[in-house]
Amino acid sequence: MSIMKRFFGTDGIRGTANMAPMTVEIAQKLGQAAGLHFRRGDHRHCVLLGKDTRLSGYMIESALVSGFLSAGMDVTLVGPLPTPAIALLTRSLRADLGVMISASHNPFGDNGIKLFGPDGFKLSDQDERTIENLMVTDLHADMAHPAQIGRASRLNDAAGRYIESAKSSFPRKLRLDGMKIVIDCANGSAYRVAPTALWELGAEVIRIGCEPNGVNINEHCGSTHPDALCKAVVQHGADIGIALDGDADRVLIADETGCLIDGDQILALIARSWAAEGRLVGNAVVATVMSNMGLERFLEKMGVGLERTAVGDRHVVERMREQGVNVGGEQSGHMVLTDFATTGDGLIAALQILAVLVEAGRPASEVCRLFQPFPQKLRNVRYSGACPLDMDEVRQRQHDVERTLAGHGRLLLRRSGTEPLVRVMAEAEDAALVDEAVSQMCAVLEKVTQPA
Repeated sequence: MSIMKRFFGTDGIRGTANMAPMTVEIAQKLGQAAGLHFRRGDHRHCVLLGKDTRLSGYMIESALVSGFLSAGMDVTLVGPLPTPAIALLTRSLRADLGVMISASHNPFGDNGIKLFGPDGFKLSDQDERTIENLMVTDLHADMAHPAQIGRASRLNDAAGRYIESAKSSFPRKLRLDGMKIVIDCANGSAYRVAPTALWELGAEVIRIGCEPNGVNINEHCGSTHPDALCKAVVQHGADIGIALDGDADRVLIADETGCLIDGDQILALIARSWAAEGRLVGNAVVATVMSNMGLERFLEKMGVGLERTAVGDRHVVERMREQGVNVGGEQSGHMVLTDFATTGDGLIAALQILAVLVEAGRPASEVCRLFQPFPQKLRNVRYSGACPLDMDEVRQRQHDVERTLAGHGRLLLRRSGTEPLVRVMAEAEDAALVDEAVSQMCAVLEKVTQPA
C-alpha cells in the first residue's frame, strides 16, 4: 500500500539544521535504516559519504556515520565535494549507497541529505518509503553483531578522481589556453575542484566565492546571486563567467559583457552542438514546464523534440531514462548530461559550453544566445486552508485565460511543494497578453482565498 512520505521531500531530506527533520537523532536513524535497506548479500557493504561546506555538515556527517556503522556498513568519507562527484564515485567505487550532505542553493542555516543508489541515480520513491518505514520502527534487534560493526575511513584522492572524470568530458583535441574565466563556486562544495579542472585545461582562472567559512555558502554569490559574477567578468575583462551553486549541480553563465545566460539557452546550445555531432540521443531534450517557449520553438526549427516534466531535476532524470534521452535540464541551471553523469553537474555542463566557444572562436555573447525568449511572468499567491486550484471559480477563469492564450502562449498554475503558495506563470509573444493573463488569475485566486 502506498503511504505518504514522512521525511523525504522532492530532493532528499531538507530543513533547518538542528531542527526536525535535520537533527542528529533523525540523521542517525536514517543511517541505520538506509544501511539495513541496502545491506544485501554477504559481501562487506560500503557507503560513500560526502558533504558541502556548511558548518552543520560536521554534525550531520558524524550522526550518519554512527548510524551506518551500527548497521554494519563501512563508511568512506570524502569531505567537501560536489553532489555529482558523490554520484560518480558511488558507482565507480562500487559502493552500495552514496550520501551527499547538502541543502544545495539554500542558505547556510539549512542542510539536507541526498541518497544515491549503487547505480549513481537518486533513490526511487519506493526506496525512500521503505527507508522511512524502517526509521519509525525499533531497529535495535537488527543492528550489527559487535564483530560486524562497520569501519570508517577517508578516501584522500576523491577530489582528483572527480577532476579527471570531469576533464574527460572535454574534447581531447581542445584546450582552454588563452581563455580568461571567472568561476564563482558559491563558497560551496566545488571551491577546489572546479577552478583546478579549468586551470589544468589551460585557462587563466579568476576565483570568487571560493573561500568557504561554514556560514557563507550561497551568500550573495553563486548561481542564485549571479550579480557578483557578472561584475567580476567585466572588471577582469574575462571571456566568460561560470556560476555554480552550493553543491555544484547547477550552473549559469555570464558572457564577456556581464550579461547572464540562463539554463534554457545553455540547453539550446548543448542540444545544437550535440545534434550537429550526431551525439543527441533520441533527437529530443527534456526540460520542465518552466522552460521558455522560445526554447521550444528553437528546437522545433532544428527538428528536435522537447519533453516537458514537472519542476525538479529528479523528474527530468526520470523522463530522460524513460525516453532514452541524454540531454536534459532546467531553466534554473540544472543540466543533466547522462553521457557523463547520472545527475545535474554544473562543471561538466560548463565544459560543454567552453568546448563550443573554443571551436567557434567567437565571443560568448554571439555564441551562447540562440533564441529570443518569450515574455514570461511569474507571481505567487499565498493561501490558507485547502489549495484553491480545484475551486470551480478558479478552474473557470483558468479555462477562459487558456482560451485567450491558445496558439499565442501558455498558462501554468502549480502548487508549491514547500509553501502554501500557488505559482502563476504565463508566457506569450505579446507581453501585454502575459500581464493580463497573470493579473486575471491572481485576482481570482486572491478573491477565493480571502476570509469570508
